[in-house]
Amino acid sequence: MNARHRTVALPRPLSRRRLMHETLAAALLASGALAARAGPSYGGAAKPEAVAATDPQTKAVDIKNFAFVPATLTVAVGTRVVWTNRDDEAHLVASSDGAFKASPAMDTDDSFAFVFDKPGTYAYFCAIHPMMRGTIVVR
Repeated sequence: MNARHRTVALPRPLSRRRLMHETLAAALLASGALAARAGPSYGGAAKPEAVAATDPQTKAVDIKNFAFVPATLTVAVGTRVVWTNRDDEAHLVASSDGAFKASPAMDTDDSFAFVFDKPGTYAYFCAIHPMMRGTIVVR
C-alpha cells in the first residue's frame, strides 16, 4: 500500500489571555467606530484631522514601529499634543485613567490632538495594541 501522509497544521486554541485581549481590542474598535460614526454632536469624534505640529504650543508624538516616539514627553500647561500614526497598522490613543477621550482608530498618517490644560502625569496606551504605552508629563 502506498499511502501518502500529509501533515496539516491545525489552528492552535486561543489561550484565555489571548482571547480576552482580542475581545477587548474588538470591543474598543467597535466602540471607537460607533463614536466616530455618531459625529461630534453626539459625543463622537470627527474623522482624525491632519494636524501639523509646527506651533510652539504644539508637540508631536509619532506612532511608528508599534511604539510612541518619544515614549515620554514633557510639556507646558496648555500644550497641544498631536499623535500621528506612521505605521501601516491602525492605532488608537487612549488615556490609561480616562483623563482624555480616546481617539478614533487612526489609519496611516491620521492624527489626533489633545490640549493638556492641567499639570500632571498622563499615561496612555494604544487600545488596539495595549503593549504600546506612553506618558505625557505636564508642568
